[in-house]
Amino acid sequence: MAGFFKKSWAVKLVSLASVFILVQLLISAGFIDSYIQATIATICINIILAVSLNLITGFTGQFSLGHAGFMSIGAYVCAIITLRIGTTGSFILGVFAGAIAAALVGFLVGLPTLRLKGDYLAIATLGLSEIIRIIFTNLKITNGAAGLSYIPRFVNWFWIFIFTVGTVLLIVNYIKSSHGRACIAIREDEIASEAMGINSTRYKVTVFTIGAFCAGIAGALYASYFYDIAPKTFGFLKSIDVLVIVVFGGLGSISGSILAAIVLALISTFLQSFSEIRMILYALMLIIIMIFRPQGLMGSKELSLSLFKKAGKLFSKKERV
Repeated sequence: MAGFFKKSWAVKLVSLASVFILVQLLISAGFIDSYIQATIATICINIILAVSLNLITGFTGQFSLGHAGFMSIGAYVCAIITLRIGTTGSFILGVFAGAIAAALVGFLVGLPTLRLKGDYLAIATLGLSEIIRIIFTNLKITNGAAGLSYIPRFVNWFWIFIFTVGTVLLIVNYIKSSHGRACIAIREDEIASEAMGINSTRYKVTVFTIGAFCAGIAGALYASYFYDIAPKTFGFLKSIDVLVIVVFGGLGSISGSILAAIVLALISTFLQSFSEIRMILYALMLIIIMIFRPQGLMGSKELSLSLFKKAGKLFSKKERV
């Protein structure tokens, strides 16, 4: 069993290293231009947002619509720090300062709001996101509604890859721990889990804080890569976009969130040539997909080597028949 896990981790590490090296070589050779790099950056930022929201909504069963607010905190904190100092060290400091600030707000807000359930929680978190946006709109340090421009760009493929992989590993390891199993128990039946001695409020606040921390990282990467942010960027529709990725990929599936972020970004890129009816086509495609696959791309399953082996065996059996 120990050998299997070692082999599995070795395959994953080799796969990740191969992806990083391949993309870096393509960028260096000029095959990946600035537009494709921006698309890759968007995909990675959406992956961070989706897996962190999936931890809250998919694995713990808490319907949150406040992710854009936490993202904006990370973006503005990182932007202000890098604009004032302007070094690579300030970027790293800005990322973690933004993530910690978002986590702190998530913790303080999560204590009272996570006692609510269902639609009431969704409305409360949506209200929180709008309050954060309005605060940034009226602060002088954030330049009000005009936002911040000419933010130094320190984000490249290396930093995007590191923070994306790090965030996914953090979420996956939490889910696989005893704490993650407690969160799944809360999702399935909160009353039964509390009867078994699980402190549901503590776990829900913890998950909300971790999700806010990761959203802060995503916001910091967004600010440093696209070097122009405004309060309207982090409005209600941004939270909906992230929720669409989570639902489309499958509630309770990290692999689904990653796959959905890639697929939806590629669909949106492909539809750029149909600018006048792009959003109509995008919405129709989502409706059609969800009609035929209501549980999402992956449901609650995860991509694994064993899954590919089973698919291969089924395929070989069909060929024999």
